[in-house]
Amino acid sequence: MTKTKKGRVFSGARPTGRQHLGNYLGAIKNYVALQEDFECVYCIVDIHALTTVETTEDLRLNTYEMALDWLAAGIRPEESIIFIQSNVPEVAELHTYFSMVTPLGKLTDLPTFKEKVRQQPQNVNYGLVGYPVLMAADIALYKADAVPVGVDQAPHIEFTRETVRSFNYRYRTNVLIEPQMKATEIPKVIGLDGQQKMSKSLNNHIELAATPEETTQRVMQMVTDPQRVRRSDPGNPDICNVYAMHRVFSALEEVEMVNAECRRAGIGCVQCKQMFARNLNQHLEPFRARRAEIGRDPENVWEILRDGQRRASAIARQTMHEVRQAMGLPIL
Repeated sequence: MTKTKKGRVFSGARPTGRQHLGNYLGAIKNYVALQEDFECVYCIVDIHALTTVETTEDLRLNTYEMALDWLAAGIRPEESIIFIQSNVPEVAELHTYFSMVTPLGKLTDLPTFKEKVRQQPQNVNYGLVGYPVLMAADIALYKADAVPVGVDQAPHIEFTRETVRSFNYRYRTNVLIEPQMKATEIPKVIGLDGQQKMSKSLNNHIELAATPEETTQRVMQMVTDPQRVRRSDPGNPDICNVYAMHRVFSALEEVEMVNAECRRAGIGCVQCKQMFARNLNQHLEPFRARRAEIGRDPENVWEILRDGQRRASAIARQTMHEVRQAMGLPIL
């Protein structure tokens, strides 16, 4: 018996190549879980990536590696749509129409725009300013009922709702859906340095597809309790990044043991890291096996993305037909 879905979910991520623990805990794990209750549309947003990248030399490979990780993690292409944003050009058309109902001041006031300007003051391009409009087009094009995001992304979802509302009001229609924010508990995964968010650009990450040996090596580089200098010093698990990861990937009994023994210097940081590396490798073993199996046929990965494109395009074409009719554009 086919389970009735609660609605359609849309989410997208920029093609950053092989995914790391931060990507997994922050998004991919949730992508997989949402498939149980929702019709899911997952997009690799390569057009968005163009607002910040200076070269597209690695774009195709990064797209493939990301798709491979998504599939290995459990995204099921037979029931969910997984595709590449630029392969469905209707999103650019809807982005243009949305730009006609979007005040410029609203875009420049968004916190993420201000942050990007600080990060790349030499490259404040039009696409960067219009990034939220394109994101709104992504969501509205597929008539998503909900968008899973962390609370820090709430302004962007509200922006999308306002854009859809403005469009529907101006053209006296209800053709587009105001998406609901599906709040998710997206943890801030701290990198190996114990300070910054896990990121490839900071080289403080652990790739899901790394070998067990590479994973162990990276774990052993993790910064622990900075106050604990000697093995005999009691530690404070509450401020230790390794302990935070134990709570995600280790059994409850071991978590409790690490918590107690660290505080009384019963175990040292090296042993704590070794235990975490072992547990992380055990957790990732099925993922790595699936990734290796899927990766034996790269063309199949591209075919999955092409099939996703066909299914996404069918939705997009219908939406844009309704949009053009609502706007009164000449349809010949």
